[in-house]
Amino acid sequence: MGFGLMGRLASSWRKMEMAVNDAVSKSIVGKYFKLEARKTCFTTELRAGTATFMTMAYIIAVNATILADSGGTCSRADCSVPANQTAASLDCMFKPNAGYENCVSKTKSDLVVATVLSAMIGSFAMGMLANLPLGLAPGMGPNAYLAYNLVGYHGSGSMSYQTALAVVLVEACAFLVISGLGLRSKLARLIPDSVRLACAAGIGLFIAFVGLQIHQGVGLIGPDSSTLVTITACTTTDPLTGACIGGKMKSPTFWLAMAGVLITCYGLMKEVKGSMIYGILFTTLISWIRGTVFTYFPETPLGDSNYNYFKKVVDFHKIESTAGVISFSHFNSRAVWVALATLLYVDLLATTGVLYTMAEFGGFVNDNGGFEGEYLAYIVDSSSTIVGSALGVSPVATYVESSAGMKEGGRTGLTAVVIAAYFFFSFFFTPLLTSVPPWAVGPSLVMVGVMMMKVVKDIKWEDVKEAVPAFVTMVLMPLTYSISNGIIGGVGVHVALCLYDLGLRLIKWLNQMRKIVRNGQNQVSAGAESMVEII
Repeated sequence: MGFGLMGRLASSWRKMEMAVNDAVSKSIVGKYFKLEARKTCFTTELRAGTATFMTMAYIIAVNATILADSGGTCSRADCSVPANQTAASLDCMFKPNAGYENCVSKTKSDLVVATVLSAMIGSFAMGMLANLPLGLAPGMGPNAYLAYNLVGYHGSGSMSYQTALAVVLVEACAFLVISGLGLRSKLARLIPDSVRLACAAGIGLFIAFVGLQIHQGVGLIGPDSSTLVTITACTTTDPLTGACIGGKMKSPTFWLAMAGVLITCYGLMKEVKGSMIYGILFTTLISWIRGTVFTYFPETPLGDSNYNYFKKVVDFHKIESTAGVISFSHFNSRAVWVALATLLYVDLLATTGVLYTMAEFGGFVNDNGGFEGEYLAYIVDSSSTIVGSALGVSPVATYVESSAGMKEGGRTGLTAVVIAAYFFFSFFFTPLLTSVPPWAVGPSLVMVGVMMMKVVKDIKWEDVKEAVPAFVTMVLMPLTYSISNGIIGGVGVHVALCLYDLGLRLIKWLNQMRKIVRNGQNQVSAGAESMVEII
């Protein structure tokens, strides 16, 4: 009886689904997205968009957490002034300070909304204009470069947050011009393969290193006066330096984060969609319980303030501090031009490569190496970064997680529109999204690093000319805490090794020319002697 009822319900559901798919396919929407031409249907595209969003939704909390580590527009002026002083200390941004921490908390809320908005606009434009099932959002790698290399932790870097956004805007405009002229793929091919592959792996190591640190991630790695870094995960740390004071490897939040890592790994092993989200959710939900050793809301003034905002659950947050703060006042400096070149280089390699790879994965690439909607896809990809810089976030890029939707059968831009719709609904849950602790985000950063390392298998390690530049690129990024240093080092070593071959060819050419000249001289001498004999 029960099985018969379930069978009839399933049959009715299938009929209704077929009716909806048929109606949508023959509608203006179906014709615009070419559903029948690409042998797909509305419900398939809906499932595909859901799968892609589930696998890339982690970026909402992760990107906001990373960029908030820079302090955003917060400065010494936002620090609380002690009762016995007339002004805040110069290093108040690096010590526990309620005023500065409150400013950073508000900035993180702004960045959550900015991340959601830029992802929504980029994904929607990709679907409507290029008709491709690709999701866009602020990219992993460039966000870490902006936060930790350019602006620095709580503004300790070489430029302000406002100037860094100006760099992103200029780079995006240059990238748009390059895309408009059709030069993206041509310029990307000029980069040595070894350095190009090593960049992805090096950025992965850099991101994983950030995810393991005490302030930005799970807290496994901390500073050490003798060895620079060491294993920590301590129950008590120095609030200024982060050095371990006591209880090494006894931090409750670290072990909770490790449980999140295992959940994510188990899910990825079984190819469960949204595995990263499940790991973040598990760790976050436990951290939201007050009165525990894991809590993200301790019994402090700041903890109470964060908890009161968290209890709202649904709230539409208006961007207050990150949108439209681009400044060119300190633009003309060496650090700015290095940053501009680095971001443009990373965009040329990473975003172009990912976009083309996703098109190839989806079966859109034709025999000539192009794909339908290629030009508009490149334009949307670069234009989205302009939007992102105006909102206050790092460069926007196509996500490899789009492959999850393609595995579900996504073949048109309708998948991307569905992704955009999910990001739109995320707008209204800012209190929850801003309350994701760093030890919940850290595991996802480590797993992103793991997945980015797979390209090392394509490097020709048996060829020293290829291996050394690749190794230098990968090692310098995490060890110097700079993506640009890795790129410059790798390209520099590659050029130096190429000079050896160039020098050998030059010497060989000079020897050949000398032989030719000598033979010419001998022939002239022989001719002169013959003339003398004749005379």
